[in-house]
Amino acid sequence: MTFNDFKTELRNWKFTKYKVINLTIGILSLLIYEFIGRQIYRPFIYANKINDFHIADTLGNTFGTMPTIFFLIAILSNDKTKGNYLVKLGTLSVVIFELAHPLLGKPIDIWDIVATILTGFICHIIYNSIFKDRQPEQKNNEPLTAAKTQRG
Repeated sequence: MTFNDFKTELRNWKFTKYKVINLTIGILSLLIYEFIGRQIYRPFIYANKINDFHIADTLGNTFGTMPTIFFLIAILSNDKTKGNYLVKLGTLSVVIFELAHPLLGKPIDIWDIVATILTGFICHIIYNSIFKDRQPEQKNNEPLTAAKTQRG
């Protein structure tokens, strides 16, 4: 995606069903983190000293990466062709942010990086299961026209 592609996407931005679905996924994952993960799940795990294999520790990255990816798709993509690229871009961006933590005076948390990569893979699966290509197969790369589809 070039800078001109980015400007074109923003200039031609329309609220479509595709964008609503992606925004909804992003908003739902953010709400799950804020109202269930942060306020209920994490305090319960910490208070009872339960070993949940670092899930409570990495909830921010897990449910923070999903909105990042799906908001990117909703804002920067008008169709399904750029979705997989934006899933990879969003995942890579969050991983780079995690690797830059020492610049902010924080240590690098390997579990957050693992959670981000796993979440990127899950987002890829979710995106492709919702937006899989359902167009009929065409023979010999010929365009599908009304005349060819009618039986005569």
